[in-house]
Amino acid sequence: MSELWLDSCVRSGRRLATVAAFGVCALLAAPAPAQQPPVGNAQQGKIIGYTCLGCHGIEGYRNAYPDYAVPRLRGQSVTYLVTALQEYRDGQRAYPTMHLQALSLSAQQMADVAAYLGGKPVTAKPVPAAAVPAAAQVCASCHGSNGIGVAPMYPTLAGQHESYLIRVLHEYQSGYRQNPIMSGIAHSLTNAQIRIVAAYFSHLKPGLHTVPRPYTRWSGR
Repeated sequence: MSELWLDSCVRSGRRLATVAAFGVCALLAAPAPAQQPPVGNAQQGKIIGYTCLGCHGIEGYRNAYPDYAVPRLRGQSVTYLVTALQEYRDGQRAYPTMHLQALSLSAQQMADVAAYLGGKPVTAKPVPAAAVPAAAQVCASCHGSNGIGVAPMYPTLAGQHESYLIRVLHEYQSGYRQNPIMSGIAHSLTNAQIRIVAAYFSHLKPGLHTVPRPYTRWSGR
């Protein structure tokens, strides 16, 4: 009787071990839940991103060399702004000042700064296809006929500085910025077509505008 009982216990133990092993394997094989991007806090971003206003908070402020207007950010897609900061951090955009700024930010801080700088996204009705220049029609498939990105990952171009848009397209042509889709599109454009595209999107209203700086005694009225 004792031998039968002992044999039964051994078999039960083996079954429990087998079940446990299958359970561990199932846990290891199961895909890890997708990590949700952090939600930006604009109030925190206003504190962290104050230094950003030294360039992006001055209307008409220009990069010295090469010469172009620093981009307007208010109204831009927050998702896109986070992506842009990640690309500056990772070197996909070669710009030393922005690279150092992005390196200093955590994922949460990037989301906070983007929420503050972007603010409320620009909205507008679509523009009739016939009104879009031929050179800009391929751009409109992602950036919208009204210059507003058709999805959050695509930047809004409406109201952006014309000189900045020209600079960006040349950077994609030269490899200074790296993106397979944009590089291909930029290489298909002539200099004349780049100017047409930049002029079209920069003149669309409503559009992006400069982030307002908090008033200080050094601010212009």
